[in-house]
Amino acid sequence: MKAEQARPAVTPRPPRARLPWACLLAGLAAFAFAPMAGEGMRQNSYPHIPPEMTRIPDNNQVNDINDQQTKKRNFEVANAERKKQISEDSAKLLKLATDLKAEVDKTTKDTLSLNVVRKADEIERLAHSVKEKMKLTVGAD
Repeated sequence: MKAEQARPAVTPRPPRARLPWACLLAGLAAFAFAPMAGEGMRQNSYPHIPPEMTRIPDNNQVNDINDQQTKKRNFEVANAERKKQISEDSAKLLKLATDLKAEVDKTTKDTLSLNVVRKADEIERLAHSVKEKMKLTVGAD
């Protein structure tokens, strides 16, 4: 008989009682996701570029740009020519040095010929010339 006893009736809440909570949660969610929606819109917009960067250069600026390009091109050509001359002069230095060594080996320890002294002077001048050309090749203005 105990099983037959009446249980107290549980009345479900009316749907209207849940409505304020649902509205509150929806409002919080909208408030939380609003900054993210704004970020997405900013990513799709174009960046601000100042008008000075998009302006077409005037004739003076075009001339300056052309002068800079011409100077750079001329420096590169001159640099290549100097490098070629340095290579040729270095080969000549090597030949002179080997010739000088051969002549020095032929002479005795007490005598030096005038030809040996002249070759040594020529080697010195050529080496100085190569050194100066190498300094010019290092960098541009």
